[in-house]
Amino acid sequence: MAGRKKAPRLFAAIDVGSFELCMKIFEISSKGLRQIDGIRHRLALGTDSYTTHKISYEKMEELFRILQEFTQIMKGYRVREYQAYGTSAFRETENTELLLDQIRNRSGIRLEILSNSEQRFLDYKAIASRGEQFNHIIEKGTAIVDIGGGNIQLSLFDKGSLIITQSLKLGVLRLHERMQNIQPRSSQVEELLDEMIGGQLHIFKKIYMKDREIRNLIIMDDYLSGRFPDAVPQADENREASAEDFLAFANGLQKEGREEVADRLEMEEESVELLKISAGIMKRVVVAFEAEHIWVPGASLCDGIAYEYAERQKLKIADRDFEQDIIACAGTISKRYQGSHKRSEAIERIALTIFDGMRSAHGMGDRERLLLRLAAILHDCGKFINMTNVGECSHAIIQNTEIIGLSHTERTMVADIVKYNHTAFDYLDDIRGESLTVAKLTAILRIANALDKSQKQKITGIEAVLRDDKLQIRVDAGQDMLFEQDRFRVHAAFFEEVYGIRPVIIRHE
Repeated sequence: MAGRKKAPRLFAAIDVGSFELCMKIFEISSKGLRQIDGIRHRLALGTDSYTTHKISYEKMEELFRILQEFTQIMKGYRVREYQAYGTSAFRETENTELLLDQIRNRSGIRLEILSNSEQRFLDYKAIASRGEQFNHIIEKGTAIVDIGGGNIQLSLFDKGSLIITQSLKLGVLRLHERMQNIQPRSSQVEELLDEMIGGQLHIFKKIYMKDREIRNLIIMDDYLSGRFPDAVPQADENREASAEDFLAFANGLQKEGREEVADRLEMEEESVELLKISAGIMKRVVVAFEAEHIWVPGASLCDGIAYEYAERQKLKIADRDFEQDIIACAGTISKRYQGSHKRSEAIERIALTIFDGMRSAHGMGDRERLLLRLAAILHDCGKFINMTNVGECSHAIIQNTEIIGLSHTERTMVADIVKYNHTAFDYLDDIRGESLTVAKLTAILRIANALDKSQKQKITGIEAVLRDDKLQIRVDAGQDMLFEQDRFRVHAAFFEEVYGIRPVIIRHE
C-alpha cells in the first residue's frame, strides 16, 4: 500500500521593518512555497530610532497591537511555525533587549534581530529564488540595489559570482529625516539628493568597481517594487525595463504632486515622499553605474525568510550554492589586502581535510566548517597593514568588513580564529559555546598553517585519520619538511590541549 502524502504545512514570515510591518502566510510542500495571504501595516519605527536611538511609547503600543493582530491571524490559519525578524530600526536602538522582552510578553511573538549582512543575505535569497531569470541576468555585470529604511546594500556580480557587497547609510527614512531637518524648497530637492547620495556612490565606484561594467541593476525596496508595473508601464511581464524608460519615470515622478502620484499608483499620500526618495536613489545608481537594464522582481524580506525555512526543511527551490557566495566575498576581501591565493588555498585544503577526518571527535557541523574555511582564506590579511602584528591587524579588518550571510557573532568568531592563529589564545574563565568553537577551529588552523609555513605548498597529498587516540596526518611531499615539522611540534601542543588528541605527521615515502 502506497504511503500517505504529507499534508502541506503552513508557515508565517514576519518582517518588523523600519517603515512597515509585513506578514506573509505560506503553504510549504514538496512542490515548494506558495503564498496564500499577505498583511501589511505602516509603522515608521525608523523615524524614531535613527534620530533618538529609541522607539517612542506610542509607536511601541501600536507595534504590540499589530503583532497581536498577526498572532490572531496565525491562529485563524492554524499556523504552528513562524519566524519574526526585526531589522535596522531595532539594530539602532539603545535598549533592544528590553524592547524584545516587552514584545514577547505583550504579543507572544519572539522577535529576533537580523544583522545587516544577515538581512541582505535573506533579501538576496528572495531574489535568487526567482530562478532562471536571476541566473540569466547575473551572467553579465550586475548590481543588486537593496534599499531599506536605514541603509542601502550594493552587491556586485560578475560572470554569475558575487564579488563584493557594501552597505551605505543612504536609506529612505534616514534621508527623509535629513530632508525634514533641512526643509529644502521643491526646486532644491534634486540638488540636495545629488549631494547626499552622489559622494558616497562616487567613493564606492572608485574603490570597488574600477574597470568593471555594470549593465544590469536588480532593485529591491519597500516603496516602488510592488507598484513597478504601474509606475513604469513600458516594463515587460517579467518586470524588466530599459534604464532609459526607468529614468523617464524617475525624472517625471519628481515633478508630480503628492495627490497626483497617490491617485495614479493607488497609495497613501504620506508615502509618496518616501517613494520619491527611493526612486531618487535608484536613479542616481543607474546614472553612476551607467546601467542599461533594470529588473524589479518584487521580492521581499518575508520571501527570503520563507526561503530560509524551506531550506531547513530540505526543500530545494533555487539551484544556487549560497555558501559559495559567502566564500567568494571572503576571497575578494583577501585579494583587496593582497593575500596570497595559492597559500590560502593550501591552508584551506589542509584545514578542511583535518576537520573532515576528525568529525567524530570535534562534534562540529557544516556551519563551523564554513567558518574555518573563511578563516583560512583570511588568515593573513593583516599583513597589508603590519607584518609584525598580523593577528591584531587581521582581526580589525575582518571585524570591520561586512561578509554577507554571516551574523555579527559569526564574523567575530572568524576574526578571533584568525587572531589566535597568530597570537596566544585568550582563555576565559568559562570557556564554552562560541569561545569553545573558536578554540577548536583555531587549533585546526594552527596545524594547517604550520604544514605550509614555508609558503612553498610542499604538500601534494594529504589525509587525516583518527587512530589509537591520535590524529594521523598522512602527507605526500616532494621536498623536505624540516621547517614545517618544527612548526608543527610547536602548535601540536595547543591542539592536544583542546582535543585531548595527539596529532602526528606520517610522511609517505
